[in-house]
Amino acid sequence: MLLALIVWIGGIIFFAFVLAPTLFSLLSVNQAGNVVSSSLTALHWMGILSAAVFLTCSLLYNLSKYARPKPFAVVNVFVMLMLALTLISQFGITSRMRTLRPQIEASIEARAEFDRLHHWSTRSEGGVLLLGLGVVVLTARRFS
Repeated sequence: MLLALIVWIGGIIFFAFVLAPTLFSLLSVNQAGNVVSSSLTALHWMGILSAAVFLTCSLLYNLSKYARPKPFAVVNVFVMLMLALTLISQFGITSRMRTLRPQIEASIEARAEFDRLHHWSTRSEGGVLLLGLGVVVLTARRFS
């Protein structure tokens, strides 16, 4: 469970605070946007897999003789919310941004919609990060 969290939360932190700022400082906006889009897709799939691993391990732990069963513990609800935000971002927000990207140079409306979606993408990733930090604390307490 902890490894799944490390991969997911670590990936978000690296993406937001290292990768994206570095790309936008070194490349053109269009080039950086293309790399960020591909990287964000990989990050989302890492998150989806991490959620599946975490929830499976949590279920197995709850079924073991070492735990009192809590299938809807707060930690599991937080991970499900993280997963929901990741799925919305990947299949809703990011896919719409990818469709709009070629149009933003020629259309003010497309640019405004892209900027609005980017704002929601940032909020979604921030929500996943905050929930994830909560999961880290709750999971650490669970095993201490």
